Amino acid sequence: MSDLAKDAASMAKGSAGLRGAPHHTAKPLHDFKAASHDLSALGALGSLLKATGDIRDGMNTLSALTESLSEEWNAEAKLLGEVSDAFDLLDVLLSAAARAKKG
Repeated sequence: MSDLAKDAASMAKGSAGLRGAPHHTAKPLHDFKAASHDLSALGALGSLLKATGDIRDGMNTLSALTESLSEEWNAEAKLLGEVSDAFDLLDVLLSAAARAKKG
């Protein structure tokens, strides 16, 4: 197996891994978002410190950042897949050119 083929296989594997990452964060993210709407655990302390709104805003920001990270993972996975495909094609073309040169 040529180095290009090994690199392509490695990139394809990495791409598949990145595509699967958001599946592992979907339920925890959903639960986290739901918890941001029920901050009763803060009790009177949250109301006294007027922290409930700040905590809710922070949780919403973290949720949005996590969603952005998932989008970034998908974009990276797509790019890795495209580079992997290009390496596969280049490997085939180089092999064909070497065979044509030999004979």
